[in-house]
Amino acid sequence: MRTYLYCEAGFVEKAQWLPNSWVNVVCPNNDDFEFLTQTLNVPESFLNDIADTDERPRTDTEGNWLLTILRIPVQIAQNSTLPFSTVPIGIITNNEIIVSVCYHNTDLLPDFIEHTRRKGIVVRNKLDLILRIIYSSAVWFLKYLKQINIDISAAEKELERSIRNEDLLRLMRLQKTLVYFNTSIRGNEVMIGKLRTIFQDTDYLDTELVEDVIIELKQALNTVNIYSDILTGTMDAFASIISNNVNTIMKRMTSLSIVLMLPTLIASFYGMNVDIHLEEVPFAFSLIVLFSIGLSTLAFVIFRKIKWF
Repeated sequence: MRTYLYCEAGFVEKAQWLPNSWVNVVCPNNDDFEFLTQTLNVPESFLNDIADTDERPRTDTEGNWLLTILRIPVQIAQNSTLPFSTVPIGIITNNEIIVSVCYHNTDLLPDFIEHTRRKGIVVRNKLDLILRIIYSSAVWFLKYLKQINIDISAAEKELERSIRNEDLLRLMRLQKTLVYFNTSIRGNEVMIGKLRTIFQDTDYLDTELVEDVIIELKQALNTVNIYSDILTGTMDAFASIISNNVNTIMKRMTSLSIVLMLPTLIASFYGMNVDIHLEEVPFAFSLIVLFSIGLSTLAFVIFRKIKWF
C-alpha cells in the first residue's frame, strides 16, 4: 500500500505522485514494486536490502540515489514471544524523489504524519524528513519503554507472591526486547553522524534539528540502559532467592531424613536374629520404642536450634 504525501503545513495526502513529494510505501505488493522500480526507477537492490528483517542502520548509494536504513520500534501481537521489537525502514532519495519503504505495519508513521499536520510542521527537504523520522522513532522508543517498565513491575509483583517459570520467562523476553532497543537506538545515533558527513556541505543540514534529535536519542538510550540494569538486577535477585529456597528445602529434607533414620537404625539392630539380652526384660519393646523416639526428638531439637527446620 502506498500513499503520496506533499508537505504544506504538515503532510497532506494527494491522489497521485508529484515531484518533491513523499511516497510512503507500507507492506508493498507487486503493484507497488512495479511503480517503484519502473515508474520511479528505484534500484531493486535497495528494496531487497530493506526487506531483510535483520538489516542494521546504514547508508548506501547507487548513482544519484541514497538509501538510508533506520530501525524503528513496533508492538507485536500478544501471542508472540516478544512484546516489542524493531524493524527496518528504508528511506530512498534523490534530487526529486523521496520514498520510504517498510515491510511492517507500525504506529510510528501514521502518528508522525498526523503530528506534522497537528503542529503545522514544514519539512523542507529529504534530510529534514529523515531526521524527523529518527526523532519520532526516539519518541516511540520512550513510549514503549514506559509500557515495558509497567510490565516489569507487574512481573515483579507476581514473583513476590509465587515464583513461577512463566513470570521468569516474561522478564527474560522483556530483557531481550531491551537489547533490541539498545542496539537499534545506537544504530540510529550512528546514522546521524553519517548523515551530517554526507550533507555537511549542503543547505539541507539544520543544526538545531540535528541537536534535538541527538538529545532525544540519548534520552531514549539512557532510559533503555536504566531499565536494562534494573531488570538485570531483578533477575539476579530472584535467581539468588530461588537458589536460597532450594538450599533451604534440601537442608530440611536432609534433617528429616536423619530424624527418621534413627528409629529405623535401632529397629534394624534389634531385628537381627541374634541374642540381644533383652528377651527377659519386661516391656523391652516399649523401652526400645521410647528410646528411638527420644533420639529422634533430640535430633529434631538440635536441627531446630541450628535452623535447619
